[in-house]
Amino acid sequence: MVIITAGMIGVGKTTLTGQIAEHLGTKAFFEPVGENPVLPLYYKDPKQYGFLLQIFFLNKRFSMIKNALADDNNVLDRSIYEDALFTKENNAEGNISDTELGVYLNLLDNMMDDLQRLPKKAPDLLVYAETDFETILYRIKKRGRDYEQFDNNPELESYYLKMWTAYKAWFDDYDVSPKIKIDLQKYDLEDPQNVELVLGQIDNALTTLR
Repeated sequence: MVIITAGMIGVGKTTLTGQIAEHLGTKAFFEPVGENPVLPLYYKDPKQYGFLLQIFFLNKRFSMIKNALADDNNVLDRSIYEDALFTKENNAEGNISDTELGVYLNLLDNMMDDLQRLPKKAPDLLVYAETDFETILYRIKKRGRDYEQFDNNPELESYYLKMWTAYKAWFDDYDVSPKIKIDLQKYDLEDPQNVELVLGQIDNALTTLR
């Protein structure tokens, strides 16, 4: 089974991905954040680095999903299926031009066509994580990445709110695979009992699929 996780920055998705992989005894593919040289530059100057950042992520996520679909069992921390969500928001914010967006979307279409040539063409399950917006802000502060901090930066906080809102619509529209929603506010993964409950929800979904 190939599982993808999705959700807003700060929601706890990476932690969830690791716990699913450990629970199922399989490999986790993590989003390239720490090894991304463009991301800190983007937060300082999104208009200069917006397009470069999206191409960087698109390339990495394409490689990840190809490797995942070619393998037997694994879990992906964010995937190519939600990549356009960020690019379109950057376009709406004026960080990416309409021409750049068109180039990106053409490239994404070519990549999606390439995936359809694989024996396995889509993941088996999407696990979408959500919390309320205040919890997102709290967790972003708590993990302490300098370039993500929004104190004295209302534009960045506004961007987070727009992405949080956009994710809700994205999940409703997602139709590539079966999907479930996990409430990581109600089931905070710092509590081991909540971890068991969340993994139980995922097990139940996988049992239905099998």
